[in-house]
Amino acid sequence: MDDPAAPGPAGSPANDNGNGNGGKGKPGAPKNREAFRSQRRESEGSVDCPTLEFEYGDADGHAAELSELYSYTENLEFTTNRRCFEEDFKTQVQDAKEWLELEEDAQKTYVMGLLDRLEVVSREQRLKVARAVLYLAQGTFGECDSEVDVLHWSRYNCFLLYQMGTFSAFLELLHIEIDNSQASSSALRKPAVSIADSTELRVLLSVMYLMVENIRLEREIDPSGWRTARETFRTELSFSTHNEEPFALLLFSMVTKFCSGLAPHFPIKKVLLLLWKVVMFTLGGFEHLQALKIQKRAELGLPPLAEDSIQVVKSMRAASPPSYTLDLGESQLAPPPSKLRGRRGSRRQLLTKQDSLDIYNERDLFKTEEPATEEEEESAGDGERTLDGELDLLEQDPLVPPPPSQTPLSTDRVAFPKGLPWAPKVRQKDIEHFLEMSRNKFIGFTLGQDTDTLVGLPRPIHESVKTLKQHKYISIADIQIKNEEELEKCPMSLGEEVVPETPCEILYQGMLYSLPQYMIALLKILLAAAPTSKAKTDSINILADVLPEEMPITVLQSMKLGIDVNRHKEIIVKSISSLLLLLLKHFKLNHIYQFEYVSQHLVFANCIPLILKFFNQNILSYITAKNSISVLDYPCCTIQDLPELTTESLEAGDNSQFCWRNLFSCINLLRLLNKLTKWKHSRTMMLVVFKSAPILKRALKVKQAMLQLYVLKLLKIQTKYLGRQWRKSNMKTMSAIYQKVRHRMNDDWAYGNDIDARPWDFQAEECTLRANIEAFNSRRYDKPQDSEFSPVDNCLQSVLGQRLDLPEDFYYSYELWLEREVFSQPICWEELLQNH
Repeated sequence: MDDPAAPGPAGSPANDNGNGNGGKGKPGAPKNREAFRSQRRESEGSVDCPTLEFEYGDADGHAAELSELYSYTENLEFTTNRRCFEEDFKTQVQDAKEWLELEEDAQKTYVMGLLDRLEVVSREQRLKVARAVLYLAQGTFGECDSEVDVLHWSRYNCFLLYQMGTFSAFLELLHIEIDNSQASSSALRKPAVSIADSTELRVLLSVMYLMVENIRLEREIDPSGWRTARETFRTELSFSTHNEEPFALLLFSMVTKFCSGLAPHFPIKKVLLLLWKVVMFTLGGFEHLQALKIQKRAELGLPPLAEDSIQVVKSMRAASPPSYTLDLGESQLAPPPSKLRGRRGSRRQLLTKQDSLDIYNERDLFKTEEPATEEEEESAGDGERTLDGELDLLEQDPLVPPPPSQTPLSTDRVAFPKGLPWAPKVRQKDIEHFLEMSRNKFIGFTLGQDTDTLVGLPRPIHESVKTLKQHKYISIADIQIKNEEELEKCPMSLGEEVVPETPCEILYQGMLYSLPQYMIALLKILLAAAPTSKAKTDSINILADVLPEEMPITVLQSMKLGIDVNRHKEIIVKSISSLLLLLLKHFKLNHIYQFEYVSQHLVFANCIPLILKFFNQNILSYITAKNSISVLDYPCCTIQDLPELTTESLEAGDNSQFCWRNLFSCINLLRLLNKLTKWKHSRTMMLVVFKSAPILKRALKVKQAMLQLYVLKLLKIQTKYLGRQWRKSNMKTMSAIYQKVRHRMNDDWAYGNDIDARPWDFQAEECTLRANIEAFNSRRYDKPQDSEFSPVDNCLQSVLGQRLDLPEDFYYSYELWLEREVFSQPICWEELLQNH
């Protein structure tokens, strides 16, 4: 199997970023002290990083999602599209001067004529007509005065195009272009592929993307005809029509063909964007997922959800950095016991830690810190040699008091949180484990999975069990696993399972046999687009639809291309991360083993180290990067004349404090990592082995509540494996986990006493899971005609009386068949009777 990521990006000393040994000198050396002080200045500077006002959703704003379809290299093609439309329009429509002046019937007539002219043999003529259709889908910007008008007419035209059957016509053209071996062989012979090699594909995919994105967008003012068209379009994309596979599978096949090297000219960014939007449109976004989850729990008779996780996260506040003195005392690693005995500042250091703990435990507002001494700075430099000893800017909490000189004497000095944001959850397995331990301790034997019999147990145990049962949470996955076990045990008595033909189920059936290739292809492209990836000769070229035919010759052109390439990679990361997260969430709701099948292939393809490699960079810089030129973004570039290329015009971007798509991508990748590792101890150990803790802690510098939450979740699941020294040195991270992450009542995550923290054969866990997945897929999807469980008819009269449909030619050769198969074959009746 191909490995998209090398297993261990985080662990190498070269990538240590000052957190490992990294060739540092002896403790107390001037070089070490200077490095530590520079780190302190760095951390003090980034304390002022403001809280990012980011609202998570299915996608960015409508205009932003449309603009990301085009690279800046393609801007000249807007004029080409307009010219092709105007030339065709003048020859076909004599009376009207402009498209917007036509009546709706006349517009439909013209679109029908365009579709007829698409069926010509000449590729050049087809391309001109396709460009005219693309100009309509882009909003006939030559007749508009503002960006709002362009977006409005783009939606109107896309609904009109769909109603006239444009999508089906372009789908046929797309099939032709995918199978165009001449274009593929031409691209393979070229040393460098450019946008000129994918012109036809880019035009077709752009029209289809604009139609999907504009029709997908729901607005209250939409007429009823548009609402009906939207549902019809969704059904058309979701289900197989005319014996063809769902549209998403065609796009998946394009991705694998591109990654295999057979079609290097495919515009992969457009393919991925369209694939992501098609999956979102057909399966539904995050809000639709939540509604489906509520509906499915009601159907299974489960209690309603305590909260909507996305809404809870939106109300959470990002953790703010503490004052530097406290952070210094918290972030340095405690020296070994042998060094503690001969050090003057050690007692003060330990008291500092205790005081910071008292802030949380006793809420004592008047305990203060003494400034760190020179000797303590040296000890912090000593801790710098380990991977965990970096200055952590989320050793942060709203409960930290101000310095004593600024502490007011009023009663509202510190705003304490009113309560924890999440309702606690307890699994059935947790209750059984608790009772097993209690019975072994008090009565000397166990009762298996019986959680009702409490005879012989003391009263406090009764109260504990009652509390655990009050917070017991049964997930949809638990019910699905139980049903699957029963179907495996009793296939005859339970009969055949009725599987509803939902869009998610149909997509999984279509993906099933090629799913490993799909996942590997997506991760290969993600690796090539990651900012931390180094250029390699064997890596795939994802820049085919951004590089111009002629490379830039001036510095300004090179700067523009550099921005365009970075933006191109960011959009690819955004689309892949969103696509994988949507697939995992929908498959998990549809059936847990579908989710586990996709997850396992992602893990086998090294998805976990790949995501860690992505985060092994300055995430704050990545999130605040401004790889965009606002004057060149659609639809702005279609209304205004393109300015002369200057340094000022290149740098004149938006004034937002962060890049929406990059923050969106980071949150999606963290959610993806959480999905892969949750309740999987073998995968949690991968996080530990790849030294993910310092990488994840650096991501906590970003002051955004949702991103911090998913980082803290990943730190929580591996805390028990990191050892006492790490927990001791990261007490404020532990406090942040306690405040922001959901509690499992008897989950001993903070101390490592849980049985799951003990060494065991982690490989067996994955093997058992794989066996269950294969059994599920075999039972549900591999249905042989002659099953061993199919009933057998033993009645002679019934068998002979069955009517069989025989082929027509059998009647003509019936006598010959009798002669050859019956009369000429000797039958030994005695042997037949003896054998039976």
